[in-house]
Amino acid sequence: MTTAIHLATPEDAPRVLPLIKAFHEEYGLERNDAEREAALMPLLQGSPLGAVWLLGLAKAPTGYVIITFGWSMELGGMDAFVDELYIRPKVRKRGIASEALMTIAHSLSDVGVKALHLEVDRADLDTQRLYTRARFELRDRYSLMTRML
Repeated sequence: MTTAIHLATPEDAPRVLPLIKAFHEEYGLERNDAEREAALMPLLQGSPLGAVWLLGLAKAPTGYVIITFGWSMELGGMDAFVDELYIRPKVRKRGIASEALMTIAHSLSDVGVKALHLEVDRADLDTQRLYTRARFELRDRYSLMTRML
């Protein structure tokens, strides 16, 4: 299988925003449309802090991946975080997410990114298997902690 993957631009906002809304609704994330658009547009406009990839046909995407960038002394340079990954429910379990993660990881490695991180619900074994197929590993020694500002 070869899933079309392309870097999203501001013109893609009308296709990305409904997918983000569906993801947020599925996971109970409370954001309104204006908040989603305000958070998305800098990434679509070329912010160095992140990027958005659309999966599937450009005019009718089946999903998206948002990657954000940071820096890690421990890892020796730039690292990245899978902030959101969403595939429409009707096309899940077809390898689209695994393929997208592998392709994006390869591209990020080519430009010097040292590591790609993500967070996963410890109780969600299906999603953990997906990420394991894409060569992610649980880090037993570390847990993600967050302070809301």
